[in-house]
This record gives sequence, C-alpha cells and structure tokens, in this order.
Amino acid sequence: MASETTRQQKVARQIQKDLAEIIRARGMGAYDGALITVSGVKITPDLALAKVYVSIFPSAKAEAIMEQLGEQTSRLRGELGHRVSKQLRIVPELVFYLDDSLDYVEHIDELLKR
Repeated sequence: MASETTRQQKVARQIQKDLAEIIRARGMGAYDGALITVSGVKITPDLALAKVYVSIFPSAKAEAIMEQLGEQTSRLRGELGHRVSKQLRIVPELVFYLDDSLDYVEHIDELLKR
C-alpha cells in the first residue's frame, strides 16, 4: 500500500483540527460529560472519505458517545464543510472509529505495576 501523499496528510490534519474545535465548542455537556479527543484522521486518496479516530474518557461512556457521534455525522460534516469550504471542493464523508489506545496504555501500565 502506498503511503499517504502530502496533500492527504495536510487535509487529514486540517480535518482533525477543525473537528476537534467543533466538538469542543459543543461542550462536554453535549456528550454526557465525556471528554472527546480527535486522535487522528486518515483520508482516502480521492479525499472522499475520512476515517476519524476519537478517544473518549471515561471509556465507560464510549459506546453511547460513539452512537451519538454516528447520529450527528451529517451535522458535524455540515459544520466541517463551512470551515473547509475555501480549501476543499468536496467535504469528505466522515466515519467515526473508537481509538482505544489510551485504554491499552492504561492496561499495560496496570500490568507493570503488579
């Protein structure tokens, strides 16, 4: 598989930054007090699909928050569209994935403490 082009990386970083701001602007109250971090974005070569990786704290709320993000995808995409309309002709479809690497790190940390 070919590595990401510079354009893909730039667009992914921009989407990551903008989505993080959009989610932060909605506030923790909108997400049941959970802290949501956009930990990464991978974008297809045609820039039509963005895989958005989010970490959710506390992780006990992750399932409900992922469902909520799924329901809000079109609204989030719309807000993103307003922000990136100058840079992109088409706003990519958004697909949210849970980034549980923090849980993994915490688990390893616990194992090392034993």
